[in-house]
Amino acid sequence: MIQPVFSVWAESGVKEITMTTTQAMQLAGALVDRGDIEHATQILTKTPKMGNPALEIERWFLLAQIAQKQGDFETAIKIYQKILDAQPDLARVRFELATCYMHTKQWYRADYHLRLAMAGADLPDEVRKIMNYYRWIVRQNKNWNVWFNFGAAPDNNINNAVGGTECVNTMFGPMCRDLSDPESAIGYNFSLGGNYEFKLSDHWRWKSDAFVYSNIYDISDYDDLYLSVGTGPRYIWNRGDVWLAGVWNRRWYGWERYNWSAGVKLDLNYDFTRKLSGGLYLQYLNNSYDLYDDFLSGDTYSAQMRFSYSFNARLYSMLRVGLTREDTTAPEYSYWQPGFGVGIGAELPWGFHVYAEPYFYWTAYDDDKWVVHNGNFSQITERDFTQRYSVSISNNKFDVWGFVPTIVLGYTHRDSNIWQREFDKFTAEFTMRQKF
Repeated sequence: MIQPVFSVWAESGVKEITMTTTQAMQLAGALVDRGDIEHATQILTKTPKMGNPALEIERWFLLAQIAQKQGDFETAIKIYQKILDAQPDLARVRFELATCYMHTKQWYRADYHLRLAMAGADLPDEVRKIMNYYRWIVRQNKNWNVWFNFGAAPDNNINNAVGGTECVNTMFGPMCRDLSDPESAIGYNFSLGGNYEFKLSDHWRWKSDAFVYSNIYDISDYDDLYLSVGTGPRYIWNRGDVWLAGVWNRRWYGWERYNWSAGVKLDLNYDFTRKLSGGLYLQYLNNSYDLYDDFLSGDTYSAQMRFSYSFNARLYSMLRVGLTREDTTAPEYSYWQPGFGVGIGAELPWGFHVYAEPYFYWTAYDDDKWVVHNGNFSQITERDFTQRYSVSISNNKFDVWGFVPTIVLGYTHRDSNIWQREFDKFTAEFTMRQKF
């Protein structure tokens, strides 16, 4: 083992002490705990590069601790992120990173890392109690947030078409027509949103949010622009929060006015244990369509439940269950739509984050509609089953002004008792998203 030589000061003057790298890290840690920053920094910076990765991580951790104690939180954040890029399962490091985010008022990032850190197996119970208290502090202080994403999104079937030929048997023989073929397009997406909470008391807030999303394609008929705003009271307590808000939405499709809606939503979040958290989202909307008012206008009722479970400081899972009821003017467009999805997310070495989720939903319409089936016009009540698979990959090492590149790959397949409604779709989305 390398035997580095360090000079430390004693009362009698300079004294040389020879020690192993393990002993050097132990001494530096003891000095940091005692507040002797000067001599701890000397040991940590003069120690030559060690072949032991665990000791190198300990060195960087102590340097981050020194920066944190000196109030240099930005430097501490960079060092903690560097450690987690190499070894993302270190709960103590993730906890310290969260506290630095709290000191710099980056509450949403602090909350993300606290959730993962609380599942770590290398933390004593008293530290977890502190984390629970910090989660309460984060809830009290998450009074505003702004997010901004942009990127490109190729789509090989933007019109959800099946293609092929549709034929009807008549007394003069079959009469056929070609159905629309799938169209490929490249879209550029942009989303901007934010929320603000006006503090009424320790527990009560008035929260407002606004969100705009757009997809601009090289085929302008499919350009999509969506605007949403909401406002209402929010109540927080040590293990959860609930928000009741009025909402208003407006949508333009192909740069034509498409529909608008107004209603109310309830958003409830609760921490069951240090590893398990959940949420309930309820929404009612009254919809009015600009061009299809006689058919599609009506009401939408939706309920979604979500559960998040952290296995450890780097691996978590998500369960989403939902039910939507669309009640339209024309009964053949009214439907029930239950669905569920199970996802797995992981913080990986070298700064990678991966999340994969399959989602399945069924659509059962109320009334039949006239379609071409087996060569004849028939009345069929539509039943669909849709599968959607998506994988999201990002890397925190490529940080540009707080944004990281993210690639989202998706595949969608729909089966239906009306074959003209079936389709397959591949999508690839490249975006710049906020770093956590």
